[in-house]
Amino acid sequence: MTEGHGPPWGSGRPPWMRGGPPWMRQGGLGPGRRFRRGAFVALAFVVLLVAALATVAASIINGNAPAPWITVTVSAVVVVGLILSARVLWRSARSIAVLMDAADRVAGGDYTTRVGEVPSRPLGRLTAAFDQMTERLDTNERRRRELLADVAHELRNPLQVIRGSLEGMLDGLYPADEARLRPLLEETEVMSRLLEDLRTLSMAEAGVLTLERETVDPRRVAEDAAEAYRSTADEADVRLNVILGDDAPAAIEADPVRLTEVLANLLTNAIRHSPAGASVTVRVASANGDVVFEVDDAGPGIPSDQVPFVFDRFVTSADTGGTGLGLAIAKRLVEAHGGTIEAITPNGGGTHMRVQIPRMTDGRNRERRLP
Repeated sequence: MTEGHGPPWGSGRPPWMRGGPPWMRQGGLGPGRRFRRGAFVALAFVVLLVAALATVAASIINGNAPAPWITVTVSAVVVVGLILSARVLWRSARSIAVLMDAADRVAGGDYTTRVGEVPSRPLGRLTAAFDQMTERLDTNERRRRELLADVAHELRNPLQVIRGSLEGMLDGLYPADEARLRPLLEETEVMSRLLEDLRTLSMAEAGVLTLERETVDPRRVAEDAAEAYRSTADEADVRLNVILGDDAPAAIEADPVRLTEVLANLLTNAIRHSPAGASVTVRVASANGDVVFEVDDAGPGIPSDQVPFVFDRFVTSADTGGTGLGLAIAKRLVEAHGGTIEAITPNGGGTHMRVQIPRMTDGRNRERRLP
């Protein structure tokens, strides 16, 4: 809609009125065209029946009545045909009426509306597509509300800390020295990081995240990411190891910044969940011509009932920090590269994160439309 007033083509008929919408000009025999052809055949059948009955009636009126068995046969066929046609028409009318009522409810904001089965079989595919559409709308609306609630919760905590400290300083309860101001700066960094993560995630989910692809060495990417987190690992008394497989590709087509961000999120979680004295290992290998990054830690692992949700937004454990967006962002960035990511909890404990990225792509510097 243009500024909320009328359709985007302005007043009058749409430009595709005569030939159908642009997306219908691809050729082929889709469900819509099959339905239209079936309706045309049914209409032609009814016209033929009526014409046959009219011909017989005209012959009788003109005194040229055909043989009785012909009259009876034609009349019976016409009556049965009209009854069947009326039945089909009635079922179609009922199905369309249900769809119209359901569409009105959805337009009013009720995304829980489902049509289910309808009397007309030809319209069954349409109702199934309608139900799938409303289910996606309902899911998207629920996720939107959950996201707003989660963001409000994540921003409320640092804001309360900042507000309480500033009020204490203004009231003279705390001195405005470095010891009091530095934690406030750290809280603003937490909010800044949260907002940047949300921006990246929203761009990825909207399908407008641009990957600046170039030829990169995945071994160098892994080494640089590990080196960037070596001081963090040392502070946590965690050993950080990098193992480069002999078969690891020397070059892939990828966005080095986004790829480093994926490994950074995995390393952050691995170090955070590893106990003091444990090791975190980063491996680079090859599988079916693709590059594989693996990050192993010796932490408590992921509960089996949480594994299906580990890549959802704001999923965190009770005893660790973080915004709960790292793995959700990592998943979207990997998918933008055409790859896959999975979390595995071995029987012996710990967590095994595996990322597989295609070695080559069919183009560079392109936008990936994510589902």
